[in-house]
Amino acid sequence: MTTVNTMMLPDSGLVKSGIRVLWVFLLILLPRQTLTDEIRVATASNFRTAMTALANEFEVETGHQATVITGSTGKHFAQIIHGAPFDVFFAADRERPEKLESEGLTVPGSRFTYAFGKLILWSPQADYVDVGGRVLKQGNFYHLAVANPQLAPYGRAAREVLENAGLWESLSKRLVRGENVAQAFQFVHSGNAELGFVALSQLKDGDHLSTGSHWPVPPEMYGAIEQQAVVLRDNRAAREFMSFVQSARAARIIRTHGYETPEHDHQ
Repeated sequence: MTTVNTMMLPDSGLVKSGIRVLWVFLLILLPRQTLTDEIRVATASNFRTAMTALANEFEVETGHQATVITGSTGKHFAQIIHGAPFDVFFAADRERPEKLESEGLTVPGSRFTYAFGKLILWSPQADYVDVGGRVLKQGNFYHLAVANPQLAPYGRAAREVLENAGLWESLSKRLVRGENVAQAFQFVHSGNAELGFVALSQLKDGDHLSTGSHWPVPPEMYGAIEQQAVVLRDNRAAREFMSFVQSARAARIIRTHGYETPEHDHQ
């Protein structure tokens, strides 16, 4: 008599359940870096505070880490041309992102406008800068700080304001030029210049402006300071970060820091 041994097959439902449990267990054991990524964000100096706030919100929301590297747009541009390992670039203008795009150094279709900057004449001294900016014509100062018009968008805007007022030539010997608007701000803040053209974002403290006196320059006196961003390396974290920056939530953060956003009238 032949004996046939039969093997009991496990219930398919139990198998599927066991696989699910094993998968969850493996996810718990996986190191964090396999689930999240780190990106390097090259950011214009004037946008440092706003970018820090955006990066913090992004990290909380996604778990990705965003390392912010601030500096002049001109220097970042040169570094990118020479292969700097940035993932995304937030410039203080649109010219540099456009040039990178034309040279094939960006992810196609990734360039967009993230903010419009605002220029303001500022002095730490109360009642020094009047509402109409007449202090510029009165000339009761030794030094006026501006960002370098050859390198920085805020410097070009400051030159346009002075040219429109017919003061560029007469005040040229009093100008203290910073490499970027952050350095122009430091010249004024440190007392090396009595007043200067800086970014509104540098003076924002919540809903209030820093102490001192100010003249928000009418936007019709200078060309729009359109700030654009672009993806340099195509990866998941970079794509998610750019999507976040273009969200309504991010736009509110950007406006809180003294900028206009594309969906609002920047004039």
